[in-house]
Amino acid sequence: MTDILCYADSYLREFDARVVAVAGKGVVLDRTAFYPGGGGQPSDTGVLHAGDAELNVRKISRVDGQYVHELDGESPDVASTVHGAVDWERRYQLMRTHTALHILCGVVWRDYGAQVTGGNMQPLKARMDFELENMTAEFADEIEAAVNIEVQADRAIAIKVLPREEAFAIPDLIRTKINLLPPQIEEVRTVDITGLDLQADGGTHVASTLEVGRIRVVGHESKGRINKRLRIEVDA
Repeated sequence: MTDILCYADSYLREFDARVVAVAGKGVVLDRTAFYPGGGGQPSDTGVLHAGDAELNVRKISRVDGQYVHELDGESPDVASTVHGAVDWERRYQLMRTHTALHILCGVVWRDYGAQVTGGNMQPLKARMDFELENMTAEFADEIEAAVNIEVQADRAIAIKVLPREEAFAIPDLIRTKINLLPPQIEEVRTVDITGLDLQADGGTHVASTLEVGRIRVVGHESKGRINKRLRIEVDA
């Protein structure tokens, strides 16, 4: 199983690794700083340096339980060593965007008690759906003001890994309408925006809300009787 280094350090940009398998047009590594995707956050892109070759990593795919780095070019040999570099500009934008969604989720839960029914993101733009009956332009404006207060509060963000029983003893740890954590997961990674939001989450995040920058609510729509969507963008 590949050791996903970015789970412990979202700011890790480069790493050395060994090729443990070749799968189609990609390779499986013993360790990687590339985020494999999940929770609405897409996988990282970047490059692998193998000898004199520089190979673009287009995405990470899950194949038969393994993380395959899909490459442009010929895959390096099994047991060879590579040096990887994450596309940092894109990754950092996704870190800020993912954290912005947690701020949004925390504010909506705190002020309205609404659970999340879905979400997705791209660099600097995202959407999140909530179990809400009503959605108006005035509501969207109120949310925008509230989330930016939390950005400016410069709240620290801590990542922890807890035993499953300990994690699930925390009230409201799962904010999604459906608990997506498989029963075989024995440890739960949590993201804690101090004083605002604590959730189970596997994505990459910044260290403080202030790093996110200004969040703009750019759209709102109804996706059903009690399913409403907010669209956000984060200033570049």
